[in-house]
Formats: sequence, structure tokens, C-alpha cells
Amino acid sequence: MARNRSHTLSSPLFRKILLSAFALIIATVGSADFLMTRYTEERELEQVQKRLELALRIYADELPALKNGELEGWAKRADAQADARVTVIDGGGAVLAETRHERGSMENHAHRPEVQAALKGSIGVAKRHSASLGVDFMYVTRPVRTLESGGLVLRLAVPLSSVNEAFSAVRGRILRASLVLALLALIVAYFYTRGLIQRIRAIQSYAESLADKRRGDETELADEGKDELGVLAESLRRMAHQLRQVVDLLKVESARREAILASMREGVLAVDEELRVTFCNEAFLKAAGAAAPPAEQVPVVQLARNPAFLGLLRQVLSTGRTVRDKMPLAPASGRSFEIYAEPLRAGGEKWALAILHDITELERLERVRKDFVANVSHELRTPLAAIRGYTETLLDGALEDKEYNRKFLEIIRSNAIRLTNIASDLLVISEMEQERGEQEPARVVRVQEVVEAAFRTVESAARMRNVRVEIGPDSGLQVKGQRFRLEQALVNLLDNAVKFGKEGGMVRVEQKRGEGNMVEVSVSDDGIGIPSEDLPRIFERFYRVDKARSREAGGTGLGLSIVKHVAEVFGGSVRVKSEMGKGSTFTVSLPAA
Repeated sequence: MARNRSHTLSSPLFRKILLSAFALIIATVGSADFLMTRYTEERELEQVQKRLELALRIYADELPALKNGELEGWAKRADAQADARVTVIDGGGAVLAETRHERGSMENHAHRPEVQAALKGSIGVAKRHSASLGVDFMYVTRPVRTLESGGLVLRLAVPLSSVNEAFSAVRGRILRASLVLALLALIVAYFYTRGLIQRIRAIQSYAESLADKRRGDETELADEGKDELGVLAESLRRMAHQLRQVVDLLKVESARREAILASMREGVLAVDEELRVTFCNEAFLKAAGAAAPPAEQVPVVQLARNPAFLGLLRQVLSTGRTVRDKMPLAPASGRSFEIYAEPLRAGGEKWALAILHDITELERLERVRKDFVANVSHELRTPLAAIRGYTETLLDGALEDKEYNRKFLEIIRSNAIRLTNIASDLLVISEMEQERGEQEPARVVRVQEVVEAAFRTVESAARMRNVRVEIGPDSGLQVKGQRFRLEQALVNLLDNAVKFGKEGGMVRVEQKRGEGNMVEVSVSDDGIGIPSEDLPRIFERFYRVDKARSREAGGTGLGLSIVKHVAEVFGGSVRVKSEMGKGSTFTVSLPAA
């Protein structure tokens, strides 16, 4: 019995209902007590006022017959009879008689509200603190007409302390009665709530047992009567029977679904909002390189440790949008997948479903195609044509011409160097495309060291064009990447700034902390700038703004493409800001270490 009572008291619902009933009882009793107290107080004051008005009516009849010398004695007798302070005031506000204070020291009373009301011919009532006696009083006045003075005001006053004493006694009785009623109501609410909670717990226990195959028999839930809880119990019994039928049907459907998904060649993975595996088929386990089926609710990171894949699933769960992407699930396997991931919602929970198509062979063929296009690029035609033309000219007799043969050979060498540069840059881009999913792990690289190394590479070219390269102060910033690739990107930017900037001008390199935990390295020149219509295409391969000057300077049109590849490989980006006549600024953003 004691354990059952303790179990009931620990119920949150029991405490809420009981506390609500207690609050309601206290509020009701408190309101009633307040209203009754106010009513009693008003009644007490009203009784005092009526008593004083009655006394004023009696004494007002006696006052006209008195002479000035008799006022003091009459006032004291009236004070003793009425048990009230008596004051006689003339029409100008002067005190003629006062029973409880020295009359001569009292100020003019013409401004007192009760006196003003009496002078206007009506009964005056006021409650205030008496400055002369230091006590709160209720004042009641009445006009009195006499032949000698032409008009007097008779005032009776009773200290409110006597009223408060009577009122306190009544209030104490009201409060005791209210507390008794509140206690009785609380006891009734306790037993009612306790019975209600016990019935609810019985229904709760039965509902929880429905998920247990060993329990859930309809006969376990007793008849709960014909009220709302009884109707709920009956509905629960009917639902239990239907639920078992639905569960049996779902088991059949689940077995059929697992058989279909297990036979698919595409990898299938379903995860919940916490990125825990709820389902995966054999094809996905094979793609992830898992040796055995995972345990229930295992985190997906234990199967696929690819951060890009995990980020894709988080993106689907957070945005609620379908995402497509290509990536290797396990880089060591050398296999690439096209991943189609879409959000699912079931029972108010967010899920993500990912389907993996193996595109390893397609990507290999695509790489072969890109290599072939790179090898037969039209950019090779110009230097090859120049080499062929001048070679044929030399063979046709110009070899013996001492004035031009050396010049022709220098042109051939220049175009051969250009061919070498093009092949070298194409090889760099091809390598980076192949390494996009398989590059070496990014390392912490100090930006200042990379900037200084790139400057040393272009220092000779800058000196030849009288270009001053100014490097900003070392801010101690570090980025994640490969130093060789980052230096390669900065060399391209500095080389372009020196070649295409103003001769005798200045190139400035700055580094700073950007938004979103990124580090920004900017290279600025004071050249002629880039036309706005060319800005969207300058990072394309072989695209040149000034083709004649670019070839003259020995450019291949691949430098900015290499910069873009390097930035994207390490999770960054590159942007350009240029204004005609004022120069250009290229900014590379990379993740901070």
C-alpha cells in the first residue's frame, strides 16, 4: 500500500493535476477572502460614517443655541458622549473649538476637502493622516447655521485604528474558515487525482505491453467504466487486434523489400538523422570495403570514412533536398561512384537514402578523352607551324644566309620552348585532375614561406622589367594543402602580374584572415586591367585576353587554370577584381589550418 502511494506521488501527471487543483483552490479561496475582506472593511467604514453622521445631526441642533464662551465646554462633553474628536470651524476656516489638540496652534482649515464640502451645504467625508496628532482619521462634517456667526462647520473624527482593530478580528475569522475549506478541497482533489492516475497507469501499462510478443492479451485490461477513460481502454483493446494484423503484414513486406534490395547491383544505404545506418545492401558493403554486415544502428562513419560522402548525407538531412555528386567511397579501392541521395520522412523523423552507381570505367574513359584532347589541342598548331615554316625556310637556302639564319633559329627555339611550356602546364592540369580524389593528405603550410618561395622564382623576371614586388608583413597564417601546389599557383599569379603589369610598376602580395575560417592571399598589379566581358572566362584553359601580347610574353593560357585547379583541390576558390586602367587583383581563398 505504501509502495503504491509512493508510486502515485512520483507521477508527474499526478503532481501537475494536484498542483493545478491546489493553485485553483488557493486562487479561489484567496479571491473570496480578498473580496469578503474588502466588503467587510467597507461595511465597517460605512457603519462608522453613519454613526458620525447621526451624531452630527444631533449636535448640529444644539450648536446654534450656544454662545462663543460655551463652545469649548460643549465640545468636550460631545467628545465624551460620541467617543469622537470634535472640531468647530467658522466660515473662514478658523478653528473655534477643538477637543484633542491645542486650538491656538492649529492652522486654517478652509482648504480641507471635508470643510469645503460642508461650506457648500453638504455632508463632507474624508480619510487622511492628521499632522497635528500623527494618527489616521475619518472626518465627517456638517454645516451649521447660527444668527451670530452666519455659518459654522461641525466636524467629528474617529481614529481609523479602532476601525482596523474591529476589522482585523473579522478578517481573522474569515481567514481561518477559508483555510479549513481549502484543506478539505485539497483532500478531495488528492483522492480524486490518485484514482485517476491509477486508471491512467493501467491503460499505459497495457499500451506498452502491445509491443511485447509475450504480453498484450486483451483480457489484461480491466473494464474502466463508461467515462472517457473507459472508452479509451475499449478503443485500445480494439486497436491491439488491428495492430497485430498490421505488424504481420509489415513483416512480409519488409522481407520482400530486403530480398529486392539485396539483389540490386547498385549500393543502397539508408541513415537516420544521427547518421546511423538503418539499412544497407550487399552492394554497398562491397563498395565500402566492409568485411561483414554492420551491427544495428552503427554510425555510417564506421563503414565509409570519406568526409565528402558524410558531408553529402548531412547536406541532404539539413536542407531536405536531393543531391547528386560523384566521388570515391573508399579512395584506396580506386572506384568512383555517382551518388544520388534524397531525403525521406517517416513518423516525423528525417532520413536520407543514398543510391551508388559505379562509374569507375566511365571516368577512366573520360580521362582518356581529356588526355587525347589535350595532346591534339589547337594551341599546339601555332608553335608547330612556326617551327616547320622556319625549318623549311632554312632548308630551302636560308641556312647559308648569315643575316637571317640565326634569327630563324632563335624563333624556332622560342616556339620549341613554348611547346615545352604548354606540355608542362597540360601535364600539371592532368595530374591535378587525376589527384582530385586521390591527392596526398593536406598538410599545414605557412603562407609566408610559400609567398617568399614564389617571389624568388619570379624575382629575375621582375628585375628585368623593373617591377617592384612588395610582400605584406608576416601575419603567421597557415593553410591546409600541399606546399608544392600552392607555390605553383602563386608563381603563376606573380608571373602574370610581372609580365602583364606596368613596366616599372609595382606588384603587391597580401595575406589576411577571411570569412568562414578561410585565409586569403591576394596578388595585385597596376597594369591596364582586364575588360569586364573577359572576366568570366579568364580561368578557362588557353583563354587569353590579349592573345598577341600573351604569346609574345611566352604565356600558354593555362596559368590561371592551374591556379583554379589548385584552389579547388584543397577546398578553396579563386576570384578576380579588375578595373581598366587601374590594374587587377587575384585572390586565392584556402581553408585555414
